[in-house]
Amino acid sequence: MVKRSRIVAFFLIVLLFAGLMGGTTNKILKNINLGLDLQGGFEVLYKVEPAKKGQKITNDVLKNTVEALDRRVNALGVNEPIIQIEGKDQIRVQLAGVKDQKEARDILATTANISFRDVNDKKLMDGTDLVEGKAKQSYTDTGKPNVVLQVKDRKTFHDVTKKIVDMAPNNQLIIWLDFEEGKDSYKKEVTKKDPKFLSNPNVNEVFNTDTVTIEGNFTVEEAQNLASLLKAGALPVKLVETYSTSVGAKFGEHALNKTVDAGIIGVAIVFLFMLLYYRFPGFIAIVTLAIYIYLTLLVFQLIHGVLTLPGIAALILGVGMAVDANIITYERVKEELKVGRSVKAAFAAGNKSSFMTIFDANITTILAAVVLFVYGSSSVKGFATLLIISILLSFVTAVYGSRLLLGLWVNSNIFKKKPSWFGVNKKDIHDITENMDAHKLSTRFDRFDFVKHHNKFFVFSIVLTIIGIIALSVFRLNLSIDYTKGTRVEVLSKQSLTTSQLQSDLKTLKLTPEDIVMSGNKNEIGVMRFKDTFNKAEVAHITDYFTKKYGPTNVSTVSPTVGKELAKNAFISLILAAIGIIIYVAIRFEWRMGVAAIIALLHDAFLMVTFFSITRLEVDLTFIAAILTIIGYSINDTIVTFDRIRDHSRFKGRFKTAEDIAEVVNVGLRQTMTRSINTVLTVVITAAALFIFGSESIQNFSIALLVGLIMGCYSSIFIAAQLWYVFKKRELKKKGPIKTVKEKRKWSDEPQV
Repeated sequence: MVKRSRIVAFFLIVLLFAGLMGGTTNKILKNINLGLDLQGGFEVLYKVEPAKKGQKITNDVLKNTVEALDRRVNALGVNEPIIQIEGKDQIRVQLAGVKDQKEARDILATTANISFRDVNDKKLMDGTDLVEGKAKQSYTDTGKPNVVLQVKDRKTFHDVTKKIVDMAPNNQLIIWLDFEEGKDSYKKEVTKKDPKFLSNPNVNEVFNTDTVTIEGNFTVEEAQNLASLLKAGALPVKLVETYSTSVGAKFGEHALNKTVDAGIIGVAIVFLFMLLYYRFPGFIAIVTLAIYIYLTLLVFQLIHGVLTLPGIAALILGVGMAVDANIITYERVKEELKVGRSVKAAFAAGNKSSFMTIFDANITTILAAVVLFVYGSSSVKGFATLLIISILLSFVTAVYGSRLLLGLWVNSNIFKKKPSWFGVNKKDIHDITENMDAHKLSTRFDRFDFVKHHNKFFVFSIVLTIIGIIALSVFRLNLSIDYTKGTRVEVLSKQSLTTSQLQSDLKTLKLTPEDIVMSGNKNEIGVMRFKDTFNKAEVAHITDYFTKKYGPTNVSTVSPTVGKELAKNAFISLILAAIGIIIYVAIRFEWRMGVAAIIALLHDAFLMVTFFSITRLEVDLTFIAAILTIIGYSINDTIVTFDRIRDHSRFKGRFKTAEDIAEVVNVGLRQTMTRSINTVLTVVITAAALFIFGSESIQNFSIALLVGLIMGCYSSIFIAAQLWYVFKKRELKKKGPIKTVKEKRKWSDEPQV
């Protein structure tokens, strides 16, 4: 009897979420903070140095500097500024949406100190005598802009004005604004600007007040900027600019639109694939995937995360992880149907047997994402944050959401004796009385003996590795300025650009580029790289020149110290991710599986590096994100394979011969092959969509993912599992028959309905 109440409950739940999503999605999207690469803005990394001899850069000093910078940023009217302490002596400032980037740069690092002097240039009072945060722009009685200050001690101002009065007839109080911009970013010398004359009022009487008014030939904007600098107060340290990048608003809009379009196309194709291949469960997967995307954006907005271009890629790739959990479950359910279980019993058994597989696969991917978050740069942190959220929510929606929704239909009995709705042909179903075990089921890959040819796979990989070593020694990597030093200038034109055109412009500017690369559908984007690092004045001049002539221009400059730091952090990231994974796999499975998995991961990472070396693709910040993402996906695939091998090992009780081990490996690989292909296919679809339709800024990232995903699938099947076979065979030779588990578990022990 069909229980229609469960079907009604399904539609009520779906309608509830549909209404919630329809009514709040636009609001969520509007409230999400966009990063520099999506709305334009300015980012700078400062090295904090002592302002005077003997000063120590402590955590308190860094916090005071952050507060001073925050006051200065407030003067710019920037929404949601990000000012973070990094390491022991660095501060990163991100100002998304700032319009006048030159002004932002000046106000951030310039130390402006006001001084009050007599006609003999003797300092009588300076900024330390003023109350911080009290400077404001005002107007005189005649409506002219001025600046009003407050003195800490009115007696101090009383004594100053008395001295000036006593100097009559030379009773002028000269007010200067003294500048020191700190150490120049890359020339390694202190840059000073000439002091700016503000005012020279005649003082004819002694003032007993704590208010000082500065009048001059100010425009409103000049008076506001002066008040902002004085209000922010002096910086307690010197700031050395070691990295900077600027992104035009048009660039951000262009990147956002293209990447979102790519995501929609990729996800739509994945949805279609799931529907066609898995039938009704595929439809349920589509519903939960839509809910997953909504919840991911909601959580990201609630934690005030900053969405970057790689972050959107993480969201899109997270769909692949969510799909994978569904695929693992549905494949297990299909197996249970084939051994003769009813739909209800198959659904229960499939869910139970797939839970820990999905859990293990997700945990190992999270390990890589956490390492990426800890050691990644700002934009990569955004990618890692969204990837972690995506993995957690994909687990919740795919494991619990899909099971709840599909369970309502299954338990309504509407699919009783209808296995075809789950993509299973009746001719493939055994009678339950045959007591058929799932590990004995035939697959379309039964004719492949994966273990028999393991040495050939090893030789193939060794040859590729040797080629890679030679390629790297000859070509090395085409490192971006992120890992070396230099300047990158990117121009977005309304019309097509040519290399000769840009070369002519650079000749006019007396600049020699390392290379010029054209991109975009119509070569409307030109990227120029320079070995030299430019100071603020040079960056401003280059930006103004190309912006006026062509359109939005981005300029990024990296010092050698930052490049070395990034390279070091990238290496640490990979090592820590590998250690974390091998420990977890060793605990959950056995150490031999952990070692085999890590060798396979290093194999994937190295071959991807080789691919970039041979193709001369630029290795930038997102490259490390791509490698760690691939590590996550590759270990995910390997875990699923090892989990199935471990399951089938239980049926042997003991490994008495090498053939016993080979049989278990072959069965495990054959039965996970469909899942491996389908999972990689869904993620490859999204990565390919990012590459074909996404922003040019993440094309190299997309290529790295595509190559890495294919290599990861190959290594899981032909390297990791085969290595475990070799390790176990050696153990067998050394110790004799190997006990696999304490107690043999039968699939037939599961409840049958």
